[in-house]
Amino acid sequence: MLLIQIAQHAEDLDRAAEFYSALLGTAPSAVFEPPGLLFFDLDGVRLLLERGAPSSVIYLNVPDVRSRVAELEAAGVEVLGAPHVIFHHDDARLGPAGTDEWMAFIRDSEGNTVGLVSHTSGDGPPA
Repeated sequence: MLLIQIAQHAEDLDRAAEFYSALLGTAPSAVFEPPGLLFFDLDGVRLLLERGAPSSVIYLNVPDVRSRVAELEAAGVEVLGAPHVIFHHDDARLGPAGTDEWMAFIRDSEGNTVGLVSHTSGDGPPA
């Protein structure tokens, strides 16, 4: 079974398109107005931003959470939780074995929380 789509609340689709285009580094793949649907393709999984969707927390893999959060903060994005190690992966059950999982949280343009995740070997550069 494959995950095909995640939905997230977005009140203002233009504002959400601008925010997520900058965050993801890609333009929306489709917009349907009405009824108010904005799609991004995340490597085969659709991210749907929709007026009628409930708010949820999505987690996005980034190459280096520390540098990405610094860039976002400099651009005025609200950081809810600074980058920090949440877990060390002794095995490969939930992430690359031998890596530390870093996580941070930001607020998107619509008030939703977005988690950013990366893996490093020890306290070094991204794995």
